[in-house]
Amino acid sequence: QVQLVESGGGLVQAGGSLRLSCAASGGTFSSITLAWFRQAPGQEREFAAAISGSGDVANYAGSVKGRFTISRDNAKNTVYLQMNSLKPEDTAVYYCGGRTDSTLGLSARGYDYWGQGTQVTVSS
Repeated sequence: QVQLVESGGGLVQAGGSLRLSCAASGGTFSSITLAWFRQAPGQEREFAAAISGSGDVANYAGSVKGRFTISRDNAKNTVYLQMNSLKPEDTAVYYCGGRTDSTLGLSARGYDYWGQGTQVTVSS
């Protein structure tokens, strides 16, 4: 069983930056595809970014491409989401998701493991 714990959320002004972290335990970290999703109040959980187990392939939602960067450190069992040029519409709870196949899927339904989420609030 894989456990995921997010951290790094907070309140930031528009145009600012935040870096989210997701620490994993259990399982073989380098074989787990990891992703960041986000969920605003009253909205469905939406895909933001995903990264392969080796870290050499990544996929981004159009709304964050060019502003967010996903990365992972397999020695530290941690995945990161660097968020730059933040906008008020980026406000959401951000979740780390994991799956044991190699698909960089866009649907939350394909992910087997989830963290508890971390709140990101961007003020205008």
